[in-house]
Amino acid sequence: DRAIPVADAELPVVLPQNIGDKSSVQTSLKNHPEFLHTKLADGRPAIRETDTFDTFVESSWYFHRYCCPNAAAMLDARANYWLPVDQYIGGIEHAVLHLLYARFFHKLLRDAGLVTSDEPFTNLLTQGMVLKDGAKMSKSKGNTVDPQSMIEKYGADTVRVFILFAAPPQHTLEWNDAAVAGAHRFLRRYWQLVWRNIAILNSAKSTIAAKNWANKLTDKRAKLIRRDVHMMLKKASRDYEKLQYNTVVAACMELLNRLDKVAAAELNSAPELAAVLREGVIAMTIVLAPIAPHITHCIWQNLGQPGDVIDANWLTADSAALAGDTIVMAVQVNGKRRAEIEITNDSTDDEIKNIALKNANVHRHTTGKTIQKIIIVRGRLINIVVK
Repeated sequence: DRAIPVADAELPVVLPQNIGDKSSVQTSLKNHPEFLHTKLADGRPAIRETDTFDTFVESSWYFHRYCCPNAAAMLDARANYWLPVDQYIGGIEHAVLHLLYARFFHKLLRDAGLVTSDEPFTNLLTQGMVLKDGAKMSKSKGNTVDPQSMIEKYGADTVRVFILFAAPPQHTLEWNDAAVAGAHRFLRRYWQLVWRNIAILNSAKSTIAAKNWANKLTDKRAKLIRRDVHMMLKKASRDYEKLQYNTVVAACMELLNRLDKVAAAELNSAPELAAVLREGVIAMTIVLAPIAPHITHCIWQNLGQPGDVIDANWLTADSAALAGDTIVMAVQVNGKRRAEIEITNDSTDDEIKNIALKNANVHRHTTGKTIQKIIIVRGRLINIVVK
């Protein structure tokens, strides 16, 4: 017996549609005599090969064909325009096999003159697995969680926030129903912040539409909150690029805590604070839109913003806001964090030391002890060494 290729004139070999019992462990083509038994061009009897392509064959080059789905040939010039793929994302269990096969196929296509690039992918991200009670989820173990029940209870946005906040994408995610409820509380607080202040937020729309409005701020608290808004933007922009979605959500949670402390009564008498609150809500809505598209779409519309939030231009952190008039520095005593102090940017070292030593908690940990030295790291911390 020997393998004989099918003549070009007889290609393609079309598989039969009616193959009978599909539950057989053995391929049903072996039990299909009309397909199995055939003849060569010279009339000699032959038996067809019944092993069809493994699924890895198709999945190893489908992205090439996606570049030119209606090409008359296997590939055309559009494949070279789009390839290599910018970002490969796959399960960690496929990180070796599929990646190996896809690279093999791509290099074969390159050698055949169908593509010009050497590698199929530019960047690789292998996402972690989902665990339940410490074990990998699998149908055989019966420990899978159907997200649909959580979606019906809390909404799709909540489930999305939980999944992206629970762990970096390349790490293992431990499914936790209680944490899903925590994600829901975060979105409820965000929603309530907006609706509690919707009239004031919308009245501030004309203020932040004015050119250079932020440069005219005089309210000290408004300046501090605006710095937090732009610090969140800086973190979120950086972490989105790094695919660290969990820290994007964390940055929004931190900002929400700050914005939530602004009382409605204050806003009525502090137009600058209202303007900064609106800017903060808009910034957080744009940042959260890819993660929680439904709630952000609704809030965006009710804030009277144009178009859809998902199409809004990304915001750039204002370097002037990040500099601010004051900064917050941590105070350590013998390396242990004891307090935070707020100082002006032009404070001298002596002024910083005096403010730190007058802090009640710092005073409590230094009283009766000898201060050996005070180390100041500008913009970050003060470490007081005592004995």
